[in-house]
Amino acid sequence: MAGCFDTFQHNASFDWDTRRNTYSAIFAGFLFFFAWWLVIDTAVVFTPTGDWNNWYFALAVSCSLSMFMVNSVSNRALEGLYSEEGVLGVKGTRIWLMFGFIGSFACIIAGIWIMFGDYVLQKNDNPKWPEMLVNKQAKAILRLLSNPYFMRSCAINLRRTIKTTSHHFHAGPSNIQHPIQIGGPQPSNWQMIQKLARHVWPARGEWNVKRRVILAMTLLVAAKLLNATVPFLLRDVINYFDGKLPSGFSSLGLSTPSGAVLSTGIALIIAYGAARAGTSLFNELRNAVFARVAHRSIRDIARNIFLHLHSLDLSYHLNRQTGALSKAIDRGTRGMSTTLNSLVFNIIPTIFEMALVGTIFYIKCGPQFTFAMTGCLGMYAVATIGITRWRTKFRLEMNEADNEAGNRAIDSLINYETVKYFNNEKLEADRYDHFLRRFEFASLKTSTSLALLNFTQNAIFSAGLIGVMALAAENVKNGTMTVGDIILVNTLLFQMSIPLNFLGSMYRDIRQGLLDMQVMFALTEKKSRIVENPYAKPLIISQRQSKIIFEDVVFGYVPSRPMILNGLSFEVPSGMKVAIVGGSDAHSGKITINGQEIINVQLDSLRRAIAIIPQDSVLFNDTIYYNIHYGNINASEEQVYQAAKTADLHYSIMRIPHAYQTMVGERGLKLSGGEKQRVAIARAILKNSPIVRTFFYDEATSSLDSITEENIMHSLKSAYSGRTSLFIAHRLVTIADADIIYVLDEGRVVETGTHKQLLAKEGKYAELWNSQNRHRVDASGGDQEESSTQSQFSSNGSEIIHFYGNDDLLEFEELQKKCCGNMSCNR
Repeated sequence: MAGCFDTFQHNASFDWDTRRNTYSAIFAGFLFFFAWWLVIDTAVVFTPTGDWNNWYFALAVSCSLSMFMVNSVSNRALEGLYSEEGVLGVKGTRIWLMFGFIGSFACIIAGIWIMFGDYVLQKNDNPKWPEMLVNKQAKAILRLLSNPYFMRSCAINLRRTIKTTSHHFHAGPSNIQHPIQIGGPQPSNWQMIQKLARHVWPARGEWNVKRRVILAMTLLVAAKLLNATVPFLLRDVINYFDGKLPSGFSSLGLSTPSGAVLSTGIALIIAYGAARAGTSLFNELRNAVFARVAHRSIRDIARNIFLHLHSLDLSYHLNRQTGALSKAIDRGTRGMSTTLNSLVFNIIPTIFEMALVGTIFYIKCGPQFTFAMTGCLGMYAVATIGITRWRTKFRLEMNEADNEAGNRAIDSLINYETVKYFNNEKLEADRYDHFLRRFEFASLKTSTSLALLNFTQNAIFSAGLIGVMALAAENVKNGTMTVGDIILVNTLLFQMSIPLNFLGSMYRDIRQGLLDMQVMFALTEKKSRIVENPYAKPLIISQRQSKIIFEDVVFGYVPSRPMILNGLSFEVPSGMKVAIVGGSDAHSGKITINGQEIINVQLDSLRRAIAIIPQDSVLFNDTIYYNIHYGNINASEEQVYQAAKTADLHYSIMRIPHAYQTMVGERGLKLSGGEKQRVAIARAILKNSPIVRTFFYDEATSSLDSITEENIMHSLKSAYSGRTSLFIAHRLVTIADADIIYVLDEGRVVETGTHKQLLAKEGKYAELWNSQNRHRVDASGGDQEESSTQSQFSSNGSEIIHFYGNDDLLEFEELQKKCCGNMSCNR
């Protein structure tokens, strides 16, 4: 308590939930000490000649259970509180809670001990010495605990322990870790439950879903009510054959078993079996009715998250880990299913059944049975949840190791060729095995702690069963109960044990599901850096009106690195071909298309106005036909074939055994670099929207041989004749016939003009042109890759991947004559 108040004095920024949970924990502590006082006082003043006060003991038990319930709610908040600014620290807090758990458990056991000990003394004039010794030892211990000097000494020692713990564990971070770190704000458990509930019970309309939910809840109540009648029918069967008819048959004049026909007993047995079968039927019907609601909700949420991921900007996808993201979505989806099923099919039915059985015990058997059942089930639930919370860290270690192993495996397999190049198969296996070893150790801890949980559950339930059976046996001896009533209370308690046996796994699964959901729902909190103006209008563009203007554009991929573009300004007239040698995209400044600033137009219409052939062509792991058809999913089969012909790809495809149905492999790895780029070109050609008239291009022929490159350029000239083109390239031969060429250096335009004009200036462009053409001459006319050119421009031009355009090129020899005239192109 002092730690909590000290925390509040040093940190006033805690929200109301944290304060409320902390105050609740403090109040639970007072209840705990009050419960101790009640039991101790009862033990001191109680004599063998007195009567046991059930309400007095029940109040003590209730106070102790109150502490468990409150701490189970507030423990997570307290961990965060103490870990940041508190006196105890995380481990100190847990030690304090452990003292409370053990103390309250001892309190309840001691009370039961005294109750049965004094019962023996009252009913037996000559109790055996062990029974007297047990009773006397229990009272002696409790009297010792009631000694103020002894308690004061214990309090001083406890305070010293807490101070020592605080010294060693002050302000340590919480060891609860999330399986996958996505970053960004993390939604709370309640927020995630609310999101699930909004899909299970839609706010507006969808009465088909709501009717299913209502029907499922009705079947739930019916199943539990019918299940509660099973023990009563079994009791009546036993009483019937034991010679005592159920009270319901007295009105028929059948006061003795001899007066009843044999069919009565058979009818009771049939009713017993029918009740059990009916319970199972209602449960299965409930599952079947609600299954559609659950699966639909999960599907809707998963689809929305998937769409949200596609709405994020490029910077997010460049920095994400594909393996971790894939596992986050997969686990989050399974977590939603687990949480929803556990809540609807296990937690809610169990709570309802506990309330129903408690009411039956109170009405039919008396308050003693209700207190015994409540104490047993309460201790069972608290011990299960407490141990499961302790085991959670092992589960998280397993998940973390599993995630890292998955990331390692995916990253290694994606770079399969690199691994082979450097003969590092064993290194990759060792790195993968490192995380598998961590998973193995965490899994072993999980299995060992599970054995402890199972033993604790069985021990507590067995103790409760002994208590209930002993009370029932005493009532049978007094004549207030029958033998069938013993079976009744036994069966009722056993029926409660069936769902409680899964309480630990349910709590663990829900907690794990919430953790997985938290990671997945955190993705929905990610905001794109590119936000559409709420008042944006569609981009208006035509083939004759598609002028592009760049004004003071600044851009860099990584903020910590120098800007690639630094105040770049230029104009691309409508229908003309403009080339840029070196450059990139924008961070600031202004870009307009047809007089419309692109930040004020709808992103969808802007993206539809741009056909892109990226330098690194990445294909879907599907057929060639699918990858080409992806450019325009509404295009016909003939249009797909025509686009492939334009890209000089059709006849190559037809020579493959499966033709257009050939699978391209992961990221198109089954195709060569040139084939991949021709598929990307065909896909861009197929886009050809009637509204969109702008085509952009970026070094898209870098993986093609000279003949194929020239054929494609010739085809592109006719396919995109008259369209505005922004051509960004490393290889100057492909842009020599451009209407305007802008030469960039350090993000700024240093030269402008046509190919002839720039060569005449003998500046930067002429230097680059001569360098590339000398390389061609040195290669003796062979088909060589201009590696020197690539290296010279990689610092600038290779960064440009966003704007590409159509290309109207002739063969290399014709370009030299047209663009250089009588002037030597190699000068």
